[in-house]
Amino acid sequence: MSGQATVAERYARAIFALGVETGTLAALADQVRRFAAAYQTSLDLRSVLENPLILPEQRQKVLAEVASRLGLGPSALNTVRYLAQRRRLSALPDIAKRLDSLSDEQQGVVRASVTTAAPMAESFYLRLSEQLATLVGRKVVLDRREDPALIAGVVTRIGDNTIDGSIRGQLDQLERKLLSS
Repeated sequence: MSGQATVAERYARAIFALGVETGTLAALADQVRRFAAAYQTSLDLRSVLENPLILPEQRQKVLAEVASRLGLGPSALNTVRYLAQRRRLSALPDIAKRLDSLSDEQQGVVRASVTTAAPMAESFYLRLSEQLATLVGRKVVLDRREDPALIAGVVTRIGDNTIDGSIRGQLDQLERKLLSS
């Protein structure tokens, strides 16, 4: 495990324990995930929070403002403040991912990514989720994506398993067969 992964694992486990102890695990994981996404996508936010020339009081004000806009509760805000004080905010996206995994394990949830060429009806996603849940024997939460390059069909990923039912996948498979003949 790399240094960053070790740090992420350690903090994620501590946040997980805090969430379980206070009975707010789902909300805490969601709030940490939202702050991590904001941190990861905003170069300005990272610049302010990582700049050693910015006074700690100013950094705390920025953290409080961002937390307020994201609807973070006291536990999530204190977690982010602690990570900022320890100069560990760069590990926050990894911490959020690991925290999600720990939370999912505890709740018996499996995450699957579903990529379609175009938006699908809600009933499609519900039926797919039910079928996948039957297949894996656990509740399945779908992460929906769209990729017009698929042409049509669906690509589903659960862990290391990929089910490619797209036209693009079938064309690629046909091309491989033709080239190997």
